[in-house]
Amino acid sequence: MSKKDDFIQMINEGYSFEGKSIVLGGAMLDGETQTNSLVRIPLKTMNRHGLIAGATGAGKTKTLQILAEQLSDNGVPVLMMDIKGDLSGIAAASEGHPKIDERHQAIGIEWKAGTSPVEFLTLSGEKGARLRATVTEFGPVLFSKILGLNDTQGGIVAVVFKYCDDRNLPLLDLKDFKKTIQFLTNEGKEEIEREYGKISSASVGTIMRKILEIEQQGADKFFGETSFDVDDLIRTNRLDQGMVSIIRLTDIQDKPKLFSSFMLQMLAEIYASFPEQGDAEKPKLVIFIDEAHLVFEEASDALLDQIEAIIKLIRSKGVGIYFCTQNPDDIPEDVLGQLGLKIQHALRAFTAKDRKAIRMAAQNYPITEFYKTEDLITQLGIGEALVTVLNEKGIPSPLVHTMLRAPLSRMDVLSDHEIDAILNASKIIEKYNKEVDRESAYEILNGKIEEIQSDEHQEEMKAQQEKGRKASTRKKAEKSTLEKAMSSTTTRQIGRTVARELTRGLLGVLGIKSTRRRRKLW
Repeated sequence: MSKKDDFIQMINEGYSFEGKSIVLGGAMLDGETQTNSLVRIPLKTMNRHGLIAGATGAGKTKTLQILAEQLSDNGVPVLMMDIKGDLSGIAAASEGHPKIDERHQAIGIEWKAGTSPVEFLTLSGEKGARLRATVTEFGPVLFSKILGLNDTQGGIVAVVFKYCDDRNLPLLDLKDFKKTIQFLTNEGKEEIEREYGKISSASVGTIMRKILEIEQQGADKFFGETSFDVDDLIRTNRLDQGMVSIIRLTDIQDKPKLFSSFMLQMLAEIYASFPEQGDAEKPKLVIFIDEAHLVFEEASDALLDQIEAIIKLIRSKGVGIYFCTQNPDDIPEDVLGQLGLKIQHALRAFTAKDRKAIRMAAQNYPITEFYKTEDLITQLGIGEALVTVLNEKGIPSPLVHTMLRAPLSRMDVLSDHEIDAILNASKIIEKYNKEVDRESAYEILNGKIEEIQSDEHQEEMKAQQEKGRKASTRKKAEKSTLEKAMSSTTTRQIGRTVARELTRGLLGVLGIKSTRRRRKLW
């Protein structure tokens, strides 16, 4: 058999599956697309997570779009993080192009324009249904890890949560948490020390500074009510297409702390609320995290451990997570080892560091006799990628150079008018964009502080009145004693004697001066 025959046989054996699958594109050998040698991804293994890597402009975003619309057509809901603002086009049909027809003819599949049902979500001021979570929903452990606290500081956070739980004080937003910790170190200090021990003022100061840090990144808009229900991420439309929920994040690119906090909380909420599913015929939800380095670059070791744990465990809930980034090195090694699907777009070697990174990237893929992986990574064209998937038995498929199919939807962004039309038709935006500020720890503790201060004021007023009464009684007693003394015979005699002696002294001086003056005149 020739090299080409061996290659086609490898593709037919390695990428043919019994259950439903997604067609990613056509296999390539020596720079040519092999018609009808299709590269597929089994739906059954889409909960095994994945990586989409490559240089800027190599086509990663369009790969996200391809995967999302194919999943949606198969009834799988999708959640996408739109960092750059260029994923909204999935809601509109492509206008088509001769180049698209040419590409699909080479691959050997039919192309037909299509759309996916879209819901826009937001963490900040962008248009869309607001994503919020309460401080209570984070819990003391996750909240401490988000803030990057040590064990001692985390213990104080646990005390705050315990105090609020025991006294039915809702911890909804950051001002609730700050008010509680301030109360426990001032008005409630004796109570808290009696029940839980002393709280270090230095540790409290550190916690407050950490909260200020995430507030400056906009976390005050994220913490609060109405909490987002993750079940709203797994909806389908009347055509049984999975809903594509796009979180618009263009205004938080410089706020990695907020982004990682949100991601970790959402993954934890999904894991806690979704039932065990195992390896079903298709996943329950697939999450695409664009610019994934933002999740990891400022994460503490504790936060990374938490992310790694969730990545390992959430697969059994039927949830697949796909990281999109420029280089595989952006993903921690322990997380990278959990990713079954790998799609590698072109990397560019401009420096010695780039060449080293490419060598490292090539080692993440199966060894193949058909390609020199390290060289091919730098030669991939736009819309081409190296692909390896997990088959239905969980075994990695052979590495294949793939000509990717084109998206069925628009490869451009929606206009403001089109986005507004989608928002107006939304079934959840009214539910989550309504402002709610019910009574919580902040208001309850403020009332308690006012009550304490009022009681203290009353006590102080009583003390002052008592002091004034005692002083008045003492003065009256002194005056009465003096009057009695002055009215006695002995006192009157002493008074006359003193007055006389004073007069003598004064008149004696005056008398001497008068006598000297008369003598001088004489």
